[in-house]
Order: sequence, then structure tokens, then C-alpha cells
Amino acid sequence: MKQKNFALIGVAGYVAPRHMQAIKDTNNKLIVALDKNDSVGILDRYFHDVSFFTEFERLDRHAEKLRRKLEEERIHYVSICSPNYLHDSHIRFALRIDANAICEKPLVLNPWNLDALQSLENESDKRIFTVLQLRLHPVIIELKEKINREYSNKKYNIDLQYVTSRGKWFLISWKGDISKSGGIATNIGIHFFDMLLWIFGKKINNKVTINEATKMSGELELEKANVTWSLSINMEDLPDVARKNGKTIYRSLKINDEEFEFSEGFADLHTIVYKDILSGKGLGIEDARASIELAHEIRNYKM
Repeated sequence: MKQKNFALIGVAGYVAPRHMQAIKDTNNKLIVALDKNDSVGILDRYFHDVSFFTEFERLDRHAEKLRRKLEEERIHYVSICSPNYLHDSHIRFALRIDANAICEKPLVLNPWNLDALQSLENESDKRIFTVLQLRLHPVIIELKEKINREYSNKKYNIDLQYVTSRGKWFLISWKGDISKSGGIATNIGIHFFDMLLWIFGKKINNKVTINEATKMSGELELEKANVTWSLSINMEDLPDVARKNGKTIYRSLKINDEEFEFSEGFADLHTIVYKDILSGKGLGIEDARASIELAHEIRNYKM
């Protein structure tokens, strides 16, 4: 397979190194990067010959120049790790420079934005891909196959708890602004909501029981399961077993009171996502729709 050129938007972000590793692991090349934060020395761990910009307008101009050059010099994929509220704009940029988009979760914040992007995608010969890496986790694939085999009209009882400790910076940053992040249901929980919908079917009913800036919980009725869920960024919500082991993250998924273990195997999932995309597969707009609709409904739920 011929080497592809990548641009990365949001290179100083938390998840960007996973994308750089995936680009490197798939024997492709990062040629352009953007971040308003110029502390991006981490680039040197992966690639050295990268044109770096701190202003989107200058990136735009550079990408347009590359678009008019030979095929091997152009940007073929734009990897998007920017704040959630900028995803829509950056996806549009990718299509405009005749590149495919690979966008971190959530693809967009609002369901109606998906329709507009779908129209643009249909008008181009490029694709919009989303990163829903839990669907490629071997243990989770195995669970979905097991549920499909065993389900017999009796709904499973699911209990999901996820605590990922965050300091005071979180609420001061864009992540603490619900208009920019979608709140913790979107910013923290959307992968888990997508996983549950993918395995247990579409949403029937939804109820939110706690709705705070740092903690949310609720109840979901899906086609094949009744789900209670809790998301938190408060260290105080860590169970004792996690604190005793010095852990700052706790995830638990119980199916009919039996713990389902999927804590391991996260390290290389982005590489698997990239391999999937580059092989001609990959998850797109319609794959992302159900979880984006659910997260939107949750954050706008009237208590």
C-alpha cells in the first residue's frame, strides 16, 4: 500500500499521541500539524519533518497549496483531535482540501450536524471516519457475539460505573463548558454509550437521575438490556479498592451482577482503528449517530 500523508489538528491534546503512534505504526507520514499551544515537543517522538502551525488560517493556506501539488505531496487524511465543538468545522476543512477526515469522539455535538456533514460527504469522493475504538476491542467483540447467540427475549441487567479523576483544571478548560464539550455524558461517556447501544440494541427509554458538572447517572432501557450508569470525574467517587492500589481511574461493567473485565487491551486500539480505515473499512457518520443522539438527549434531559 502506498504511503499516505496525514495532517493532525490538536497535536498538543491528550489523545493526539495515540494518533501519531497509529500513523507511524501503519507506515504512513505526518507532514502537517496544528495547535494553538506551541508546546508540542512530543512531535519529535514520532516524526521530525512536520510543518507546524499555531494559526488555523496559515494551516489552511498551506494545505491549499499542497492540494494543488502532485498526489504524493498532498494531504490524504486529516486526523482531528481538537476540542469537541470544533470537530464539525475541521471535518469540513478536511473535505474542502480533498482529504478524508478521521475524527475523535464525538464526531459532532448535535445530531442535526450529522445530516449536514453527510450531505457534504455525499457531494465529495472522500470519507468522514469516527474513532469508536471500543468496537474493535477483542473482548468487547466477543461479548457482542455472545449476546447475539444467547439472547432470548429476557433483558440483561447492566451496571456501568466509570470514574476518571480530574483536577480543578478540567472545569476551567473547554471541557468544563457544556456548550464546547457536551458535558461529561458526551466528553467522558460517549464511548460507553456507543458500546452499550452496539451490543444491546437501540434506546427504548432514557432517564437521568443525577446531572452535575462533575457527575452524572441515569437509567437506560435498550432492546436487550436495562442499564444503570454512573460517570464521574470526582476522585471521591473512586471505590476503596482503586484508592488502595493508587488508581485514579475505575471502570466497572456488570452483566447480571457478573463483572465483565475489559480494563486491558486499550493501548493499541487507535492503531487497529487506523488499519481498519486504511484497509477500506472504518466507522462513519451512521455508526456514530445513535450515541450522539443519546448523549444530546441526556445533557438536555429535564429533571
